[in-house]
Amino acid sequence: MSLTLEEMMSAFLLKRVPENWKKVAYPSLKPLGSWVEDLIERVDFFNLWVEKNELSSYWVSALFFP
Repeated sequence: MSLTLEEMMSAFLLKRVPENWKKVAYPSLKPLGSWVEDLIERVDFFNLWVEKNELSSYWVSALFFP
């Protein structure tokens, strides 16, 4: 196993977001489970935005780190 995969596995066991994910993801202080739930909500929001082209309200914190 490579060092990167080993570090990811250690982060998973500690319920933390792996460092190599943090480099390409939005900043967050949440633990892994909450972070993944938030990521899914953000992706769903963006998909809805793309499908409808116009929403009655926008989730501003999905675009930025609050």
